[in-house]
Amino acid sequence: MTAASQGLGGFQDNFLTARLDDVVSWARRNSVWPATFGLACCAIEMMASGAAHNDLARFGMEVFRASPRQADLMIVAGRVSQKMAPVLRQIYDQMMEPKWVISMGVCASSGGMFNNYAIVQGVDQIVPVDVYAPGCPPGPQTLMHSIVTLHGLIGEGEIGRRRAASGAGAGVRLETSPS
Repeated sequence: MTAASQGLGGFQDNFLTARLDDVVSWARRNSVWPATFGLACCAIEMMASGAAHNDLARFGMEVFRASPRQADLMIVAGRVSQKMAPVLRQIYDQMMEPKWVISMGVCASSGGMFNNYAIVQGVDQIVPVDVYAPGCPPGPQTLMHSIVTLHGLIGEGEIGRRRAASGAGAGVRLETSPS
């Protein structure tokens, strides 16, 4: 295997590659492009977070991408039915690497009040989740808190190392929503 096929990991760790790795992490952190996957009432709150009052543009997320090939963040907003699960996985598989997932709301995270055969009891059974946003439905501030948390994890490079090692997401659970 050549150094070119291994990316930055193929080079000796020195000042230049360390600085280059920091620049790549900074660029990834500050240019996350979300793909919308709004399935229920949480999608309304996700749309509100993109409005002028909340201004996701300050996080480099001006436009929600309609094509998964242009996105690197999937925000799963709402309950996922058994019929929708393969579609969600297909969209996730079409996204470019590196890619991240935020599970927005209690229904996406654990099935919520819908404990039955038709609803997936946690989107982490389908895709690796990096950040879980609590609430029913979580407000725009909670989603932005999740995004800021994800930006921190991307900047540290922790998610990439974990995903390469185990294939799982970071699984960060936010305790309380900011007021």
